[in-house]
Amino acid sequence: MNHLSLAAVVVQVDTLRYTPAGVPAVNLVLEHQSDVLEMGLKRQVSLILKAVAFGADAQTLSRLALNTALEFDGFLTTARNHKGVVFHIQAFKES
Repeated sequence: MNHLSLAAVVVQVDTLRYTPAGVPAVNLVLEHQSDVLEMGLKRQVSLILKAVAFGADAQTLSRLALNTALEFDGFLTTARNHKGVVFHIQAFKES
């Protein structure tokens, strides 16, 4: 199963674009910081993740103010250039 739930802050939102099929799309950059337990020890983790959303979600996210904290659900896939991963956002809500 490929499912990711992530609480993150939106640190970059690109201009809304449209796919060749006419579907709205927006690229974002998300930042996450939290404390997790690993082998019984508390560890601080942080990450910056490229993300993309399509359709009505893309239209809504394209209007977000930077540094907005949200909870995202979606899946990971390899980036088109095969360098890194991209988080495909399927749903989101306020944290």
